[in-house]
Amino acid sequence: MHVDLTMLEWARAQFAMTAIFHFFFVPFTLGMSFMVAFFETIYVKTGKKEWKEITQFWQVLFGINFAIGLSTGIIHEFEFGTNWSTYSWVVGDLFGAPLAVEGIVAFFMEATFAAISFFGWKRVSKGVHLTSTWLLAAGSNLSALWILIANGFMQHPSSDFYTFNIDTARLELTNFMGLILQPVAQVKFLHVVTSAYTMAGVFVLGVSSLYLLRGKHVEFAKKSAVVGATFGLVASIAVAIIGDDHAYEVTNTQPTKIASMEGLLVGEKSAPIVAFGIPTAHSLSEIKNMKNNDDAFSVVLPLPGLLSILGKHGSDAFVPGIKDLVYGNEKYGIWSFEHLKAEGEKALEALKAYHEAKARGDKAGMESANAKFHEVVATVDGVKVERAELMGYGYLTDPAKQFYPPVAPTFYSFHLMVGLGVWFIVLFVLAYIAILKGTLLENKFLQKAALYSVPLPWIATSFGWMSAEIGRQPWTVFGILPTADSVTPLDLVNVQATFFMFLLAFVVLGIAELKMLFAVVKSGPKGAH
Repeated sequence: MHVDLTMLEWARAQFAMTAIFHFFFVPFTLGMSFMVAFFETIYVKTGKKEWKEITQFWQVLFGINFAIGLSTGIIHEFEFGTNWSTYSWVVGDLFGAPLAVEGIVAFFMEATFAAISFFGWKRVSKGVHLTSTWLLAAGSNLSALWILIANGFMQHPSSDFYTFNIDTARLELTNFMGLILQPVAQVKFLHVVTSAYTMAGVFVLGVSSLYLLRGKHVEFAKKSAVVGATFGLVASIAVAIIGDDHAYEVTNTQPTKIASMEGLLVGEKSAPIVAFGIPTAHSLSEIKNMKNNDDAFSVVLPLPGLLSILGKHGSDAFVPGIKDLVYGNEKYGIWSFEHLKAEGEKALEALKAYHEAKARGDKAGMESANAKFHEVVATVDGVKVERAELMGYGYLTDPAKQFYPPVAPTFYSFHLMVGLGVWFIVLFVLAYIAILKGTLLENKFLQKAALYSVPLPWIATSFGWMSAEIGRQPWTVFGILPTADSVTPLDLVNVQATFFMFLLAFVVLGIAELKMLFAVVKSGPKGAH
């Protein structure tokens, strides 16, 4: 299918804009839902009115975000059908199943218990209200689980839970539990939600610090800061621990992504993690002639062997670089781009031959083509790889532009995310020490640091998604369906028009949310309910 590249770029830009804007709200919802539940639990256990005021204040801020995030998510889902219909057709059976469960179960769970939690303070008992608040938090996080199961499939499709229907040219779900329990999705979910809890902790600590700096609502701020710092410290440490599992999964399922994340141009044993670096741009021909990574960075601070340990669970393990993945490495059993492309083209030829034979009623020809299409071409770690699984490579033509993601944006977005994650741990440790020592009220530096850190989790999560999604390119479904072949063949003007419509809507919604948030924060806990 021929698709004008300009159309593709506009469709990607629209989707990226919607995804980034939507994700401004999602982690805040995930984190604050549990934060509000913790506050209300303290209120119910103690019976103290001040904790009710604390709960209601943070619930109002959570509610504003919850409502606007919901509206942007609806736009996001519609774009799969409008701009990415080919993708929706080919993988809809797998991608749609978890999203359907999310809509039917988690969304309605959220909607039901949100109504009770927001409006039921004087209408239901304390126990019922508290239960509703916890179930609202659970529903919000269940929504994230199902969405990330769908995204996990895009990151690492496994033939353990799908088969390709040669008659319809669609992927069909064969193992629903396998789809749910895929390790990539599960570790991604844990990484995302713990990041969201970290965001909530920073937000509560930062707003509390604002009140302490101004000498207003001091008791409210002290109590909120204790919960926020505790919640955030546990969450930020969990992010780092889960990051180890995440690194392992990415290294072993998306080698081009991890190579770009770490600027690894040439594969190495005892490969390092780059703590800080400025990648140097190289053409693919230059990379081909490189013997090592000495010229990969103009400035670099490596941590030797750490990538091999985290990614391969061996200090001396080999981690492939861009050169190995493009040109192959026989020693480590890595196929070249040309080899993968050749097998992909054979798969496409077999698919075409099958349908031609079917059209003329040639059953023998259909059987022959089907056998060629599903022929086992390799065995990797005891797992048989069929030619059908390499079909997507047959669509690629240029390894320099199509086979691996752009190194610089993937590298910088990943490292900025990690750097901010380290800062959050430091911030919470300092805050917790100050709380234990009873010096939080006097520590103006810490209060300012917490306040100025409020926007940083949003930046960190955006960088995280940039590294994850840019790093997956050129694929919408890794190794199976290229992005360029997933788009809807629309007139360019249609996508341009909706792009600017959505942009305007997002700007208006963003300004509206910020105004409401600032108004609630300015009024303080007494004016929040």
